[in-house]
Amino acid sequence: MSDNWIVGNLQSAFHTWNDKLAEIWALITVTPQEFRGGGIWTAIVNINDGLQAVGYGLLVLFFAMGIFQSAASFRDFQRPEFALRHFIRFILAKTAIGYGMELMLAIFNICGGIVQSIMGGVGGMASAAVSVPQEMVDTIESIGFLESIPLWLVTVLGSLFITILSFILIMTVYGRFFRLYMFTALAPLPLSSFAGEGTSFIGKTFIKSYTGVCLEGAVIVLACLIYTAFISGSAPVLDTSLSAVTMSWQYVGETIFNMIVLVGLVKGAERIVKEMFGL
Repeated sequence: MSDNWIVGNLQSAFHTWNDKLAEIWALITVTPQEFRGGGIWTAIVNINDGLQAVGYGLLVLFFAMGIFQSAASFRDFQRPEFALRHFIRFILAKTAIGYGMELMLAIFNICGGIVQSIMGGVGGMASAAVSVPQEMVDTIESIGFLESIPLWLVTVLGSLFITILSFILIMTVYGRFFRLYMFTALAPLPLSSFAGEGTSFIGKTFIKSYTGVCLEGAVIVLACLIYTAFISGSAPVLDTSLSAVTMSWQYVGETIFNMIVLVGLVKGAERIVKEMFGL
């Protein structure tokens, strides 16, 4: 880290950005059971177990609603195929509630395999790291106090913007994890809707939505891949013929634009998954 305050401020902002990129790369490969030492997962499992009793109660309610809604007359109740169809639906719904945790983990593991396959082709985010070029450091350190005033303003605004983008990026990825936990904790309630023919769309929507959240990890990895390729082909060019202020503003501005590309792709992961898979 440079002793110059202006350079040190930029280096600190770039360091924050690089740290968040590395943290994202690590988070994508973490399972819900391993996240934060597994303490959150233990609480989620307990909530899921507690809601299973409520799910079984809703199961009976949805089952009764399904029978009466699908029966055109009293004679339908006397038909064996009618009773068998609803009985099978009831058993499947009860199984989904009882083994809902295993179902959720199976979907997560399948989507995790897709993420791992994509990550194998990326390699890592080391090439996406940003830093202050040495030529820029030398130029900034060589200017006087009066010349450094506008440069100070440029670096403060740039560093603030970079820091904000860094936290937006990491909060989006953390938000995905929290949604995974919420889906898993409340799973018995929507899964109970499979007991009724008219209410089964609730369970189908739930499964689709949960699958979409799991697949967001693949989209985020692809976004990192696109970002890495993007900055490789359009890395900010440092023009040393310009003044220190103009040179710094140009470099920081182009760097921030590249960062906005990645933040936009990651923020749009949920929408992209919904559009691609019709979820």
